[in-house]
Amino acid sequence: MMSSSALRCLARPVAGLLSRRVLAPASSRFFSDTSDTNDFYKSHRARDVIIRREDEVAECATYPDVDRLEKFGQYVATILPKYVQDVRMTSQNELEILIHPEGVVPVLGMLRDHTNAQFKGLMEITAVDVPSRPYRFELVYCLLSHHYNSRCIVKTYTDELTPIDSVTALFKSADFGEREVWDMFGIFFSGHPDLRRILTDYGFDGHPFRKDFPLTGYTEVRYDNEVGRVVYEPVEVAQEFRKFEMDTPWELFPNYREVPQHLLEAAAEKAAQEDGLDEKK
Repeated sequence: MMSSSALRCLARPVAGLLSRRVLAPASSRFFSDTSDTNDFYKSHRARDVIIRREDEVAECATYPDVDRLEKFGQYVATILPKYVQDVRMTSQNELEILIHPEGVVPVLGMLRDHTNAQFKGLMEITAVDVPSRPYRFELVYCLLSHHYNSRCIVKTYTDELTPIDSVTALFKSADFGEREVWDMFGIFFSGHPDLRRILTDYGFDGHPFRKDFPLTGYTEVRYDNEVGRVVYEPVEVAQEFRKFEMDTPWELFPNYREVPQHLLEAAAEKAAQEDGLDEKK
């Protein structure tokens, strides 16, 4: 059996983590005196947490203990009211925690190190671009707890100019994930040890997953036999976009196209002929 001094030594790092990373106030790039205007998710306060569920819930046996996961979401919102803005359960019975951008490191650190969470696996980092929003990017962290066989999704938001704190110190897998998000969306992660493009080529212009990025891109590549290397050239579309008017019953968009007049007349004649055949019988 372990002595009391040994137990105190084991508990000291966890207590220090909570005191420094979770409860300590941080210098904010988002917080202001009018906090309601900065609450992007427009939620109630965390001290009166009510888990919101989607209307249509699918039958999913991945997480049999859904109530336990729901109570944990309420617990996270209660102990971190400064950062957690909303908690909800998805249609697949997955826990979603919507947080303020300043709470990325504290919240993910608590989810990784808390005894009742142990979300030690960062499976994926991705983003969603909605240009009509004041903060156009929604950043998504997908966490996995091997110990409890549970998943958790943490979401936050930012814009083109405001950086997000890197979580590479918490999860080694965040290295390539943050580089990919930076490459595809242009979200800058402050504190990343090697933030550079990972999918596109050197000197690539723009971020392909942004909604304002053209589908054809800006440049195209080909191998030039004269210079003996791959060269970059402006995109040349060989054929302009054409809208085909084909008289066929298998139209591509029948609900949004007007039926030609001669087709209506042909259908009326065919219906009249069928009516005449019925009368003769």
